[in-house]
Amino acid sequence: MDDDEEFTHALQTVLRDLRAQCPVQPDIRKDDDDFRGVMLYAPDGSGQGVYAEPDGRPAMLLAHVADQVQEWAVEALWGQGEPAVWPQCPSHPDTHPLAATVEEGDEADAVWVCPSTGDTAARIGELPVSESGEGVSGRAFRRGRGRDGRKRSRRGR
Repeated sequence: MDDDEEFTHALQTVLRDLRAQCPVQPDIRKDDDDFRGVMLYAPDGSGQGVYAEPDGRPAMLLAHVADQVQEWAVEALWGQGEPAVWPQCPSHPDTHPLAATVEEGDEADAVWVCPSTGDTAARIGELPVSESGEGVSGRAFRRGRGRDGRKRSRRGR
């Protein structure tokens, strides 16, 4: 697999997680032939480049691309007035996003981990689809509503 194919595969893997759990989706463009990556555009028109830094370790490339897409998602969510947390930490919802990292072992895996506990939530590309199918931040519990659909108190925020 050449560098472009590795990047494309990594990007598709991360975008699968974005589709599964984020209500804001990018307009993806290859704007410049000299740029070895793509541009992700938010609904407000802002854009961010995502590019590859291949070093022969697919898990590192995947984690690097996930970091960049996460950066775009957090900004895009904030721009839409949504909680700027993607992907949601299942152990600490609405508190902090998961972090992309490489889990060492027999086979290095790119994973999403809780930055507080270090617990692995999922392999990158395998986040579960949110219950509503709309993404965690836009979940069935819309802004201002809890998981049960009832209005949340603004206390403690």
